[in-house]
Amino acid sequence: MAGLEEALARFGLRQVTGRAVRVAVIDSGVYAGHPHVGGVAGGVSLVAGAAPDDYVDRNGHGTAVAAAIREKAPGADLIAVKIFDRELAATASDLARAIEWAAGHGADLINLSLGTTNPAHAERLTRSLALARAGGAAVVAASRQGSIPSLPGSLRPVIGVDLEWDCPRDEVLVVAAGPEAIQLRASGFPRPIPGVPPERNLRGISFAVANATGVIARALSSSA
Repeated sequence: MAGLEEALARFGLRQVTGRAVRVAVIDSGVYAGHPHVGGVAGGVSLVAGAAPDDYVDRNGHGTAVAAAIREKAPGADLIAVKIFDRELAATASDLARAIEWAAGHGADLINLSLGTTNPAHAERLTRSLALARAGGAAVVAASRQGSIPSLPGSLRPVIGVDLEWDCPRDEVLVVAAGPEAIQLRASGFPRPIPGVPPERNLRGISFAVANATGVIARALSSSA
C-alpha cells in the first residue's frame, strides 16, 4: 500500500513551497486565543444573520478541531469558516457554500469534521468537491457515521477518513489511494488536555478527521 506522500501525489497534492499550508476549518468557528491554537490567519462567519467577521467559537468543537490540526502542523495557516454557533447543526447547503468559500480563498486543505448521511444532498456536495479540486483544494471528511456512509466524505473527489482507535494520534493509515480519492484511518482522540482523562474529553470521528488533516498538512509543508 502507498505511503502518505505517494497517496497525496496520486491525488494531485504535493508540497507547498514559498508559503504556509492553508487549512480551512469548517466548523463552529475558532477561538484564536486558545493556547493550543495560537492564532488564525483569518476567517468568516457564514451563519445567517451574523456579522461576517464574527468567527469566534462559542461552542468549543471548532477550537478543539483546530487544536488537533495545529498540534501536527504548527506552521500551517488556519482559516476559520463558521457555519454554526452554539448547536452542532448546519444544512447541506451551508456545507457546500463553506467548501466553495474556502476553496475560493486559497485553502489547500478543507477540514470538514461534520457531514450528512442524507443521500439527497450528494449531487450538491459533489459539485462543491469538484469546484474545490479545480481550485487546488482538497476536502478531508468522515467517510461514514457508524456504519452509514457520510457525505461528502464518501463522495469523489475527497480524502475520506475512518476511525482507528489504535492508530497513533500523529500518524494515519493509508487504506486506498487514487486520483479521485484517498481513504485513511486515524485516531479519534483529540489533543490531550492536562488533568482531563481521555474518556472525559471530546473524541470520535470529528477528531479522526482533524488528526488526518494535521498529518496531511505536515506532509505538504516544505518545512516538514
